[in-house]
Amino acid sequence: MLLEALYHVPRDKWAYAYDSTTIHLRIRTKRDDVEQVVAMTGDKYDWTGTYQELPMEKTAHDRMFDYWEVAVRPKFKRLSYAFKLTAGTETVYLLDTGIQSESPQPPGECFEFPYIHENEVVRVPEWAKQAVFYQIMPERFANGDPSNDPKPVEAWGGKPTRENYFGGDLQGIIDHLDDLTDLGITAIYLTPLFLAPSNHKYDTVDYKQVDPHFGNNDLLRELVEHCHNRGIRVVLDAVFNHCGEHFPPFQDVLKHGEASPYAGWFHVNQFPARVENGIPTYDTFGFFPNMPKFNTANPELKKYLLEVAEYWIKEIKLDGWRLDVANEIDHSFWREFRQVVKQANPEAYLIGEVWSDSLNWLLGDQFDSVMNYPFADKVLEFFNGGVDGAAFSDEMGALIMRYPHQTNEVIFNMLGSHDTPRLLTRVGGDKRKLKLCVVFLFTYIGTPCLFYGDEIGLTGEGDPDCRKCMEWDRSKQDRELYDFYKLMIRLRKQHPALRHGHFRFLHAEPGDPCIVYERMDEKMHFTVWMNNTPKPVTLTHPMQTSDWRDALTEEAVAPTNGVMSISLDPYGFRILYRHIQK
Repeated sequence: MLLEALYHVPRDKWAYAYDSTTIHLRIRTKRDDVEQVVAMTGDKYDWTGTYQELPMEKTAHDRMFDYWEVAVRPKFKRLSYAFKLTAGTETVYLLDTGIQSESPQPPGECFEFPYIHENEVVRVPEWAKQAVFYQIMPERFANGDPSNDPKPVEAWGGKPTRENYFGGDLQGIIDHLDDLTDLGITAIYLTPLFLAPSNHKYDTVDYKQVDPHFGNNDLLRELVEHCHNRGIRVVLDAVFNHCGEHFPPFQDVLKHGEASPYAGWFHVNQFPARVENGIPTYDTFGFFPNMPKFNTANPELKKYLLEVAEYWIKEIKLDGWRLDVANEIDHSFWREFRQVVKQANPEAYLIGEVWSDSLNWLLGDQFDSVMNYPFADKVLEFFNGGVDGAAFSDEMGALIMRYPHQTNEVIFNMLGSHDTPRLLTRVGGDKRKLKLCVVFLFTYIGTPCLFYGDEIGLTGEGDPDCRKCMEWDRSKQDRELYDFYKLMIRLRKQHPALRHGHFRFLHAEPGDPCIVYERMDEKMHFTVWMNNTPKPVTLTHPMQTSDWRDALTEEAVAPTNGVMSISLDPYGFRILYRHIQK
């Protein structure tokens, strides 16, 4: 065994309380180096009476390492533990004191999880585990009230630019809730709604006023009520990293400089605040002078922003916040933010915009989830032919091992957003590849989100082209694609195993672009077969039971001599399921 590859620490994603009675333990070993790992567990105050040896399961791998996991339910909420690793005739023990070959004398040398404290269990909103999200840019979704259109407004469906307007508004969303219900959507995420001069509204001027081109505060409350009556949750976009240049406190700083009572609300490096040679003398989002960055450590600003967050949760019974540029705001702010929001609504869902490994924000004291851009990148790389099945399984294994399991259950998975090219564009216009991506999204662990219009075939390159107007003329919609999305959403909603079940690759080989994977809980077992090539293929995998059915057609599918053979069209897929007999 390569001892240098062994890794475990008794904290964060390696040892954590999944719920009030269960502790998850993980350990890392070199890839294909260890045959068996056993968790040696017990209570340090009664080791002999509570001792258990629990075999660990190899749940994931990446290019270099295997990851093993086991769920432990300690009788008294305390746990002392060590790991016994075996490869051939070699056995070693990983303990808190290090690695040794001789049998340990527990519990003195063991790792410890001292106690499962109820208030320290990382809890995520249960509803988010079941949700199917739909992201909407209000300015581009539907124009329900031409009387509030900006001047000038362009004809619906024109070419989007960074500056133009098409008149989308809240009434337009209300008018099309039937469409979202028909599709199967159970939650919507709206990009910023508050008063701002731009079409995207990420340059806020008034955090407590809905932009009049979208409607007003009462109409927003009405929209949320309509959604709740349909069983649809609503999440808004919180832009607390920066504001717009016309935000009154920033205007006061421009006018009065260091004498302004709001000078401490911003990071002004040199007064007067100005732009010199294209670079502001104050910190901004990126290098955009019209988006000055907040100093969220300032007590008065912090109080103001936390009041805003609480106000909307209470005022319209909001279900959560998506947090813009979340990684550029200090952790202490987010800790207070979570306390304030969760006190107002314990089931509020908090999604941070962080584009990379986000564990620091996902330990139970800040966010529930993050926008899982790495998921989209890896999925699209694979289904565009960039890597083989083995590399894809390595990449997805690495993503799964980033976070505790309860976080993975609500990680915000999407295949595109207002900041990326459209899904159909990213797969080169090939609907077959798009469908493979969508099947993977809806049969994978996490909370899936669609970007408005993907379901009817909207295309577009990066911003601003990806922010096209929604197409409402049914004759111009891809209705076959719409029905496919509807089918996959319904399948996910019908089967808990596709939302909560164990995920594992069954077939993912070097040089082979085809994959087979499974989702499984105590009641149902799904296998998903994918041909990621332009030629027909037949995939095989050993299967002992003969009670499989096609999840979309209900056709019976049986193995022959213990081997399942599935023939697939080019870029085709098949989803099989069986009920687990107790």
